[in-house]
Amino acid sequence: MGLTVAVQMDPIERINVAGDSTFALMLEARARGHSLLYYTPDKISLRDGAVVAEARPVEVRDVVGDHFDLGAPEHVDLAKVDVVLLRQDPPFDLSYITTTHLLERVHPKTLVVNNPASVRDAPEKVFVLNYPQLMPPTLISRDKALIEAFRAEHGDVVMKPLYGHGGGGVFKVAPKDPNFGSLFDLFSTTFREPWVIQRFLPKVSEGDKRIILVDGVAAGVVNRVPAENDIRSNMVRGGAARPTDLNAREREICETIGPELRKRGLLFVGIDVIDGNLTEINVTSPTGVRAIKRIGGPDLAVTIWDAIEAKRRG
Repeated sequence: MGLTVAVQMDPIERINVAGDSTFALMLEARARGHSLLYYTPDKISLRDGAVVAEARPVEVRDVVGDHFDLGAPEHVDLAKVDVVLLRQDPPFDLSYITTTHLLERVHPKTLVVNNPASVRDAPEKVFVLNYPQLMPPTLISRDKALIEAFRAEHGDVVMKPLYGHGGGGVFKVAPKDPNFGSLFDLFSTTFREPWVIQRFLPKVSEGDKRIILVDGVAAGVVNRVPAENDIRSNMVRGGAARPTDLNAREREICETIGPELRKRGLLFVGIDVIDGNLTEINVTSPTGVRAIKRIGGPDLAVTIWDAIEAKRRG
């Protein structure tokens, strides 16, 4: 029997269909006969205890420049749909957090993917700190003296926003870097929260592996190789997708974190691994589904929907 699926996402007209994982999930949902409703995060409300969204029926097709049609808007009680895909991109700010509070009111009667409470409690660069044995040396701070001591100990470091995404605001800082003072001032005035300082991993030039875990199990992988003269491997920043396989260390990482992902209801997760070091656990709006299929890997939209349907059956 077909499901009614509401998709909370960024404006559909702006997405890059060639690389968008949400769009891949929508295409697979329609291929299975599920009905799709589309809304943006600003269209969700709480009225007299009911979580409602101004949503529109949507049809999707894999055609660049002509990838969707929308029906008339209607106010939908999200407690009466089968699945909500929580798929808007960060920033992980109070607006994002508020949507998780609202969606938590309908989950799990309506299956929200990923579990909104766990998304709220496990932001990418914080949840990963539960596994220091899998990570490079990392400092979360805005204390200049602590940052300078960390640099003195580890040499080249990477500084990045704690709640950033897509490679934005990522800087490599040398031990004797004349730009550090200005960068510290910039971060101090731009971000109210602490930021991430991490030992630089030189082998990032060989790639940053994005591994997709579905219900806690590694299901696909792509190696993202940075563009020349850039340390950022994100494909939205010019990184190139290359086929790869999991090595023993990467399988160990997946097997270590997988049970906790499953326990928390984090069904669709993308982790980043550089030279055997886990750097992020992406739970808000992971990507990589279309890139993995494009380089000859499995169609993970199928795997994810198999898992969603299995959970709906209980």
